[in-house]
Amino acid sequence: MALRSPPKSKAIQKPGSTFQKLLKNPQVPFALALLFADAILVGLIIAYVPYTKIDWDAYMSQVTGFLEGERDYGNLKGDTGPLVYPAGFLYIYSALQHVTRGQVYPAQILFGLLYIVNLAIVLSIYVKTSVVPWWALSLLALSKRVHSIFVLRLFNDCFATTFLHAALFFLLKQKWHLGLIIFSAAVSVKMNVLLYAPALLILMLQAMDVFGVISALAGAALVQILLGLPFLLTHPVAYLSKAFNLGRVFIHFWSVNFKFVPEPTFISREFAVALLVAHLGLLTVFAHYRWCRHEGGLPSLLRLKIAELSSFSMTRFYCTSSTTKLLRTEYIATTMFVGNFIGIVCARSLHYQFYSWYFYSLPYLLWKTPFPTLLRLTLFVVVELCWNVYPSNVYSSLLLLVVHLVVLGGLWTASLGNPYADDPNSRLTAKKKQP
Repeated sequence: MALRSPPKSKAIQKPGSTFQKLLKNPQVPFALALLFADAILVGLIIAYVPYTKIDWDAYMSQVTGFLEGERDYGNLKGDTGPLVYPAGFLYIYSALQHVTRGQVYPAQILFGLLYIVNLAIVLSIYVKTSVVPWWALSLLALSKRVHSIFVLRLFNDCFATTFLHAALFFLLKQKWHLGLIIFSAAVSVKMNVLLYAPALLILMLQAMDVFGVISALAGAALVQILLGLPFLLTHPVAYLSKAFNLGRVFIHFWSVNFKFVPEPTFISREFAVALLVAHLGLLTVFAHYRWCRHEGGLPSLLRLKIAELSSFSMTRFYCTSSTTKLLRTEYIATTMFVGNFIGIVCARSLHYQFYSWYFYSLPYLLWKTPFPTLLRLTLFVVVELCWNVYPSNVYSSLLLLVVHLVVLGGLWTASLGNPYADDPNSRLTAKKKQP
């Protein structure tokens, strides 16, 4: 008679096993500790560092006009000039005025909370991608300028940046439609978020079929329409021309980059066109040789989508399943951050608050380069120093451009991987849409 083998008992987890796992991958506990420490630092800054009056009063004046019933963007003005931000800005700062009654100190507390929320989202992105070593996460909390932008200046860039990072968080989870909605909300606060748009479009084309791309873009467009509706129904030309003005000329004095360019050249149309050509050229080169390399280049990807579009019909759109492919989280974050960084390199003017547009991606980008760690840290420190020179000068702005170009060159030479997840079941079929 054969003897039965005794049932296998579940492995008993030793008390020290969890601790050992944390030692092997201490990113999560370190991120939590960093978040706690930075929260204390933010509280100390609010309590002891004097607030710097820049744009808050102007924001409150613009919001007051809106709350009093003004719907013509040409008439919404503040101490710093006319309103130049989309409607999402008005709703957010109207809420802030209601809660704080226009007072700075309670607004600083709210912005301190916003800073912590944003940092938590960024840390979750870093932990999920595992590109940066755990100790280098501390770089995200070491910027004097970024702390100032959030809790001592109260700029709307803070909300745009936080929404953008929230959108990226959901994109990493392959939630494309939700990510696009939050991305559109970020654009409604400040247009600089559109610097991410070309890279985001490439990712959408790679991850979704043309039907999914169309529906996601439609959702993003609907957000803009709904938020701008009070102005689009009354003074559409004024709203579109003011809130989405792509031809603004910034003041040379406030530029942190290109300060070494003589002011007549800086404000010239020729300089603006040259930077635009460089921007589009770099995006095209990166898209063709880097982001779309797996598909055989940018034209191949576009041809595939054009073929899908040619067979598009509303009947098929409603009655057929749409498909998506899983992209690697590291690839999504890298493409988004690099696409934005190209825009930063080619931006005609970067004001001090604009540092928040790309600071949180800087450690990630540096660790994507093949540079040694010492050089990465040196470049990080130099960028931070350049952003803390006030007013910027010929040397600090030229040095900043050189560092930007070095980082961009490192990103170009970085190793490439398959953008798609290795899981053989990575091709997902979405639920059938109901007619």
